[in-house]
Amino acid sequence: MTSKTRMAASDGAGLHRTIDWKGAFWVASGVPALVLFSIGGIGGIGGTAAFAIWVVSMLMGFVQSFTYAEIAGLFPNKSGGASVYGAAAWLKYGKFLAPLSVWCNWIAWTPVLSLGCAIAAGYIMNGLTPIPGADSPDVVAWLADPVNAGKTVEEAVATLTPALQTWTLVSFEIPGVTVFSIGTPFFIGAILMLIVFAIQHRGILGTARVQMIVGLVIVIVMLIFGVVPLLQGKVDAANFTPLLPISGAWDLGGWTLVLGGMFIAAWSTYGFETAVCYTREFKNPGTDTFKAIFYSGLLCLLLYILVPFTFQGVLGVAGMTDPGVVAGTGVATAMAHMVGGGPTVEGTLVILMILALVLAIMTAMAGSSRTLYQGSVDGWLPRYLSRLNTHGAPTNAMWTDLAFNLVLLTFAASDAASYYIILAVSNCGYIIFNFLNLNAGWIHRVDAGHIKRPYRAPTILLALGTILAFVNAAFMGAGAAVWDLNPDVGIDPLWAGLIAAAVIVPVFWYRHYVQDGGKFPVAMMEDLGIKDGNDLGEKRAGALPYLAILGGIAVMLIAKWIAG
Repeated sequence: MTSKTRMAASDGAGLHRTIDWKGAFWVASGVPALVLFSIGGIGGIGGTAAFAIWVVSMLMGFVQSFTYAEIAGLFPNKSGGASVYGAAAWLKYGKFLAPLSVWCNWIAWTPVLSLGCAIAAGYIMNGLTPIPGADSPDVVAWLADPVNAGKTVEEAVATLTPALQTWTLVSFEIPGVTVFSIGTPFFIGAILMLIVFAIQHRGILGTARVQMIVGLVIVIVMLIFGVVPLLQGKVDAANFTPLLPISGAWDLGGWTLVLGGMFIAAWSTYGFETAVCYTREFKNPGTDTFKAIFYSGLLCLLLYILVPFTFQGVLGVAGMTDPGVVAGTGVATAMAHMVGGGPTVEGTLVILMILALVLAIMTAMAGSSRTLYQGSVDGWLPRYLSRLNTHGAPTNAMWTDLAFNLVLLTFAASDAASYYIILAVSNCGYIIFNFLNLNAGWIHRVDAGHIKRPYRAPTILLALGTILAFVNAAFMGAGAAVWDLNPDVGIDPLWAGLIAAAVIVPVFWYRHYVQDGGKFPVAMMEDLGIKDGNDLGEKRAGALPYLAILGGIAVMLIAKWIAG
């Protein structure tokens, strides 16, 4: 039985080699839309320094991608992305370290589904039954009616707000944490998730074709709104000076806010690494892998610098911190004002924003489901996740993504505070994944330097990526607390994120020791060049990987302590 056969699903079908790097590029084209998820939140803490946060974060992500491109090329028969390829480096240094990488990558990517659907649902609701503005004709007429004499504007808006906006099937508060709510936003978001599921059920080729069409439209629109205000002379240099965080000073509090911005920006700017998630589905993984992540990185480099720059240059800090922009549902209105568009332009933008969000959701489901699938095939996660349908789509992993995000949607759609707390906790997992995988680059060089690499990253970039791993640890330690929106609870996003990461311990223990009897799947060991399953090979890196982990924990805790 070949490795390919053993990697197959229970129905005998394996992932299909049906796309080239351009297909992966278009699947990853949903990543630039992630800037819309947190552009308001980062503006709210970064102040006039918000644009600089996006630029530095994107440059870091681009440098780090060269490490991911190299380690992805080592495993042409694996899917699931950089976390899977990095996990292989950590295996011989600790069975529980390897699945931590895979698990944390999934924690990071899967909430895109619920967060994106929450914003999209808001757009759809506002398009169908908009909430009247305080100065709208309906509100003015209501206040002028003698029957309503003495009533306030707030009472008028509440009375005239359509029932669709406020209808709730069930809602209750989890004391001091968040609100659980199943209402209109939940059901609209659930429908959007099911539509994305149906598209991806056809396999990666069908997904890539749909994303190419939608992605091209969204990329062009983002370029228009990045360039047109510049040509119109609407970008005001005064919106960038003096370069200060929202606190107004470069003191400890100000730097902590900036680190919080760097922390949350990483969730978006590093995301194009998902382009190497489809190595097992490339026609020619030897050349397609590097091209996919490199060209995806160039696209993100352009849009993550251009869009935040124009956004801030036109709107200023006041515009970026508008409640609608912070929540995500007011971005289309803000963009319409940037180019001087009226109701028609704004309505068109709303449709395009929904498409952009759906694009990001599709990217996330495609990547995160393959992470679950390959994690199962390699023996990290429960067996049921390795089942594929006849189109080569990891359906059980996709159903798991869907079910998990339906639960998250009950919180994400309730209010902006819940939205950002989910984002922050999710990003703790992302930083952990990046730390482990950036270090996996040099570990693979030490332990498997003799293996031919389709792409070999310049050593200086590999070393710089390792340094950035510790910089990211500092971002998490100091920055996560900025997003502690419920400080009275006593558990900030950092501790919540670490707890979420630790869930892999019982999950992996069940798979490895209960389902597999303490042995790894033969195919996974063969992918690592190991024929004797009991011998994981020489630990040529010695104690260095352990020292790297201890160093990362120390940097995180020291940064946390300094930031308070």
